[in-house]
Amino acid sequence: MATFLDLFNFEDFGDYLPDIVQGTITSLELTLCIMLISLPCGLLLALAKTGRSKTLRLLASAYVEIIRGTPALLQLFYIYFVLPSFGIRLNPFMAGVIGLSINYSAYLSEVYRAGIVAVPKGQVEAAKALGMPRRKMLRLIILPQAIRMVVPPLGNYCISLFKDTSLVSIVTVKELIFTGQIISSTNFQYFTVFTIIGAIYLGFSYPGALFVRWLEQRMAIGARPRKPARLLKSETVAP
Repeated sequence: MATFLDLFNFEDFGDYLPDIVQGTITSLELTLCIMLISLPCGLLLALAKTGRSKTLRLLASAYVEIIRGTPALLQLFYIYFVLPSFGIRLNPFMAGVIGLSINYSAYLSEVYRAGIVAVPKGQVEAAKALGMPRRKMLRLIILPQAIRMVVPPLGNYCISLFKDTSLVSIVTVKELIFTGQIISSTNFQYFTVFTIIGAIYLGFSYPGALFVRWLEQRMAIGARPRKPARLLKSETVAP
């Protein structure tokens, strides 16, 4: 009976290693580009949904509900295969970046919105009582606290995005999964190729998850209310 190690075949590993490395780089580039677009766009959507303008609230809410209510694959299909019918043609990489940026912006907007509404209302009311303009209130009071609260979930979304970049293989982007499909279809070493690819995903995702967990703990420590110095002194000196 063949053991787990016997199923691996590294004879041709050196031949397709450069392709695996290039596929990994492409996946990382997709992750970086999409996060750079979706993070600020998600914040703008959250501000629109929590703002004063009813029109902006309705438009932002409609966008979020439509994107969240349809599969990401369908959105990628529309961008890459349907838009050319209207004269808009994008290369596969750009189509993948735009498609997943549109998708992640909608989800990240809800993360931002949750952080914004979690800011204590008393602080907002106090700022209004002082006559502070809304822009200044957002910049100095609301956003610093909201972003601090949403950093851990944003990190989790970044980890998920690295894995979700495999979706863009549907528009022929040679990221990690699509590269593995091409390699395994030529040498038929499916077990070896996809096990290596799984290890690569795990090698990037698990350290990222540990970092997010550490960051979440640090944020929780920083959010704890500090005891007054007089109280601390009385506790350290026992009667």
